[in-house]
Amino acid sequence: MKPKVAFFDFTGCEGCQLDALNLDAQDLIDLLNGIDIVNFREVMTERSDNYEIAFVEGSITTEGEIERVKRIREQAKIVVALGACACIGGVNCLKNHVPMEEALRIVYGKDAKYYNTIPARPADAVIKVDYYVRGCPPSTSELVKVIKALLLNKKPDIPNYPVCVECKKAGNICVYEKGQTCLGPVTRAGCNAICITSGRYCWGCRGLVDEPNIQSQKDILNKYGLTAEQVIEKFKIYDTCSEVLK
Repeated sequence: MKPKVAFFDFTGCEGCQLDALNLDAQDLIDLLNGIDIVNFREVMTERSDNYEIAFVEGSITTEGEIERVKRIREQAKIVVALGACACIGGVNCLKNHVPMEEALRIVYGKDAKYYNTIPARPADAVIKVDYYVRGCPPSTSELVKVIKALLLNKKPDIPNYPVCVECKKAGNICVYEKGQTCLGPVTRAGCNAICITSGRYCWGCRGLVDEPNIQSQKDILNKYGLTAEQVIEKFKIYDTCSEVLK
């Protein structure tokens, strides 16, 4: 029998789930032949609490979400964090830099008293996460690769080297040569350096590589006359919850 798969959304824009639907026809057919999607609010009205694999999108930002994600963990044999918010906390963690009461006031104004919030955190701060599909949003090719690996009972092969490797392969001019900061030297690859190739810089949405070479990053900053404070501010966009930055 095909494994039953469910997609769940927590605090986030739900763009990762929408982008998961942006598969080419053959990939979509292959996946639907291999899995049985039983819960996916974005695309179906039917819902089932009987599933083996759960994809969790969004960060955890309320007490109610803590209880809900724990129930999902109890049911699922495998939990996969989908997207930057679920994997590393994402942009939602920007609110952690101000008192929660202030965050509520800024967002809801006079109606703030009707809402509750707690510091945002990634899914694995609350439950055990088995695998990660990183990015904002994740690439559909990586999502397909992870699902196919799970169907074959294999560990997904996700890069654990910096974006700089992919950037050099793409033949890009280093962003630092343009006088800008970039998080590519310590950010996990797997995106094919899409932001730099498009003329921007790496925002760090895929999180840090394991054991990032912080000293190397400092050496690069020194070489180009930049300060640690300049790059740390960029880390805050996605990586506030990283232990390396605390």
